[in-house]
Amino acid sequence: MRGGGNVFLAHGAEVVPSAILGRGCAEGIPEADSPQPMKGFPLQHLLTALHLAIGGIIPLAAKAPAPELTSVSPRDLGASVVRIEVTDQEADYRSPWNPGHIGGGIGSGFVIEIPGRGRRILTNAHVVSNARFLSLTREGVSRPYSARVEFIAHDCDLALVVPEDPSFLAQTRPLELGGLPAIESGVSVYGYPLGGERLSVTRGVVSKIDFDLYTHSGVDTHLVVQIDAAINPGNSGGPVLQDGRVVGVAFQGYSGDVAQNMGFMIPVPVIARFLKDLSKGSYSGYVDLSIGWREIPNPVMRRALGLPDNDRGILVTDVQEAGSSGEYLRKGDILLAVDGLPISSDGRVLLEGESVDMSEVVERKLAGDSVKFDLLRDGNPLTLSYPLSGTWPFHMQATAYEETPRFLVHGGLVFQPLNRNLLPSIAGEDPLIRWAFDGFTEKHLFLERPEIVVLTRILRDPVNRDADGLRPGIVDTVNGKKIRSLRELQEAFVQPARFDVITLVGSGEPIVLSRDEASASDHRVRATYGLPSTSSASL
Repeated sequence: MRGGGNVFLAHGAEVVPSAILGRGCAEGIPEADSPQPMKGFPLQHLLTALHLAIGGIIPLAAKAPAPELTSVSPRDLGASVVRIEVTDQEADYRSPWNPGHIGGGIGSGFVIEIPGRGRRILTNAHVVSNARFLSLTREGVSRPYSARVEFIAHDCDLALVVPEDPSFLAQTRPLELGGLPAIESGVSVYGYPLGGERLSVTRGVVSKIDFDLYTHSGVDTHLVVQIDAAINPGNSGGPVLQDGRVVGVAFQGYSGDVAQNMGFMIPVPVIARFLKDLSKGSYSGYVDLSIGWREIPNPVMRRALGLPDNDRGILVTDVQEAGSSGEYLRKGDILLAVDGLPISSDGRVLLEGESVDMSEVVERKLAGDSVKFDLLRDGNPLTLSYPLSGTWPFHMQATAYEETPRFLVHGGLVFQPLNRNLLPSIAGEDPLIRWAFDGFTEKHLFLERPEIVVLTRILRDPVNRDADGLRPGIVDTVNGKKIRSLRELQEAFVQPARFDVITLVGSGEPIVLSRDEASASDHRVRATYGLPSTSSASL
């Protein structure tokens, strides 16, 4: 576990402290209580309560003292930086038949030129997530312009926005992308903090470059640059400039009671990968090795593994069967090099003159690209090359957006598939629910249950009034059939039977309903509780 304190996405909501161990680990799910918006600023959406894990500075070579901070005048950037006002609708996973909560907020964005597409506005995904209406303004424009989201990447918290009226972009000045800034070099952050009407600038120094958690999804870790310039709510999506070029997108920071003047930006390598991915007309998302590994610097362990004392190699400790490496790597393999780059015993490689986490090599690849490993297997040298694919089954542990909750009501019992959005409202009901969420990938539970179906609520009705064993929990079987998805549960309830015998994981007392009475109760339950339907549209 690393780091501590409160972290917010710089769009208008502070979040409560918790802990994150990285991709695939699910520590730090918030309690059911919603985080509160920061005073004086409208909340776009209630953000997942997560902790930004801090640690593991990239050991860069010593740099010269920081230069004098320089910036472009806000007046000069008035044609480049955009104020984005959002009306959003967040799904209600506690009562999934409800349309959701309507809210709003303010963020920033900036104009870039994309070959083949023209001018677009780059911003954060969390600024425009679940958006129902967007309006754009900038300095020198007297009225707001409607806009829409063209592409959105929740795994790296980036999005492209395009105005409905192209004339909004006619007098804009696109900003150019730069490179990765040096440690101790000066940067300037531009945007509309705290919902202000005028463009503002804060200045700071790059203090750290590292792989870390992106709190928007809650599971994705990418390259992050830490700066000592304040990033306030409303700054999200604004450009971070150095020598007139974009070196990052402002996106999250600590709340003031934890750390003053500390913010984080998405660096250009992540931005460039996002733009490259969508160049084909759609966004596919990040690929992933889907393996677990450990460092092997210990000389005794190295001798036990038959390795020379040369500070090379890492030990594969887990391979996800459904991931890219499932058919290629094995537990116990010693990875020595990736794409020809030697892997040190702490899992780092030298890439473009900098020591970075091995994951950065894969981070820059797209779906279908290949990765090559030089490795030792059972003491024998081996070279493997294989294609990379997406990150299922990690999606279940990531916060979902632009999705309608799926549900099924039968005999007044509400069933839903387990995911990160649902967990805050039911995490305290049964410890096994949290265990299943955490172990979905770590313990390979997805092999047995591609979806974990949970009885989340009991809508009291005569049909279930006298039933025993009524409590929230993971559905194990219905009439003796193992339930592996919500669709299978629906099918089980239409198979011929006099009774529905429902067992929950960890419970010895089944729930028994009369099939005829349960089916007949649907209309009554809908009328009593105001349900538009007893199942989501996807069913």
